[in-house]
Amino acid sequence: MPAPPRPSWESRYGRVALGIDMASLLAADVFVSAVYHDVSVLDLRANLAVALAVPLLALFALALNHAWDPRILGCGPEEFRRVATAYVTVIAVMAVVGYAVETAGGHSWVFGALPLAAAGSVVGRYLLRKWLHRRRRSGAYLRSVVAAGDEAAVRDLIHRTRGASHTGWNVEAVCLAGAAPSGELPLDVDGVPIVGTERDIVGIVALRGFDAVAILPSIGWSQSRTQRLAWDLEGTGADLLIAPALMDIVGPRLHISPVAGTPLLQLSAPRFTGPAWVVKSVLDRVLALALLVAMSPLLIAVGCAVRLTSPGPAFYRQTRVGRAGTTFEMIKFRSMVRDADTRLAEFSSVNEGSGVLFKIKDDPRVTRVGHFIRRYSIDELPQLLNVVAGHMSLVGPRPPLIAEVEKYDDGGVRRRMLVKPGLTGLWQISGRSDLSWEESVRIDLRYVENWSMTLDIMILWKTAGAVLRSDGAY
Repeated sequence: MPAPPRPSWESRYGRVALGIDMASLLAADVFVSAVYHDVSVLDLRANLAVALAVPLLALFALALNHAWDPRILGCGPEEFRRVATAYVTVIAVMAVVGYAVETAGGHSWVFGALPLAAAGSVVGRYLLRKWLHRRRRSGAYLRSVVAAGDEAAVRDLIHRTRGASHTGWNVEAVCLAGAAPSGELPLDVDGVPIVGTERDIVGIVALRGFDAVAILPSIGWSQSRTQRLAWDLEGTGADLLIAPALMDIVGPRLHISPVAGTPLLQLSAPRFTGPAWVVKSVLDRVLALALLVAMSPLLIAVGCAVRLTSPGPAFYRQTRVGRAGTTFEMIKFRSMVRDADTRLAEFSSVNEGSGVLFKIKDDPRVTRVGHFIRRYSIDELPQLLNVVAGHMSLVGPRPPLIAEVEKYDDGGVRRRMLVKPGLTGLWQISGRSDLSWEESVRIDLRYVENWSMTLDIMILWKTAGAVLRSDGAY
């Protein structure tokens, strides 16, 4: 049976992404040819062949890496990882070939055109993605989903998709996994109507034309029922999404391993050592040092403003807990009055933080300058010194206080300390102080369990936007 066509907007989006890549390659090729080669050089067969081969090989590499797969377009770092892998592969292959034949004729295209084209593809796709996210926030280009499972699992999915509209998933209906003991079903789950049970999924999809069916953990689902559902949904145009009963673990740690014909999800143990972590540590220190030098005028100006507007030092030092439970002195610009710590007990009754966190949105201890530097996270910039010293990373979990760590239960919270705390992290781009304690823990654990260099790059990129919007900053 032929696969049903994807939604028309997905096909158009994929064609636009392809057009961006082709335009980037053509523009970079023309630019390098015009700048580094005159017409007489282009007449040489070898150089002309390279100029034609570069964009063709790049498009071939992008196709091999499935860079236009509709499942990865518009959301997540996988799209950019595939684009980067394709370009790096072509650059490496052509560099090796050029060295093997002992010619430098194509170096300007290999090390000039291809990096420029890669930058053009990434920037173009990023702008296209931002346009898509804006349209999705207004209710367009969403995929309609019917969720099936236990009520608690369905409610969690609804909550997550509503908080992440950019992903494009809109849960429009619910099929509960079995009726209540009385034989009756509730009317809705958090405002999403319940339209039946798991036995009604195929008929409902055929009737209403949902784009996807999400099967969530429940007692009633078995392998045979899931397989039968997959067969019955063939030809309806609906994708089948199956949520494994795991933590928020995805990416390189999760594999499918067939054992005696049975596909099993293989979860590899996380590794916090090795070459990738050495590279992360070196890049952390180099980039932090470069940022300190580049922003030194701003740091000096803020330090002077803090000293001149309130009594006390410019910096505030506080003991935090780092990797493996070690402690270090974290440095920040002082944003509160000098005796803020001794007055903490006065405000315990108006604590607005959740879990072990202490937060007050309109804290009277915060100074005038402190309000400004907190809003844009400028008070955090001296932590670059902690990164250079090796106590922190540029990206990681939030650095906890000793008092917070002492309140940790055995629910896995301590796994946050398997890696260095970060100057920024998933918590920074997901709401900061607006997050509940449970959400903060879940986000930090997601980072620990799924770390990759691509994830770090994505977080650093999104941090600038989160800071400018001052989301959850107080």
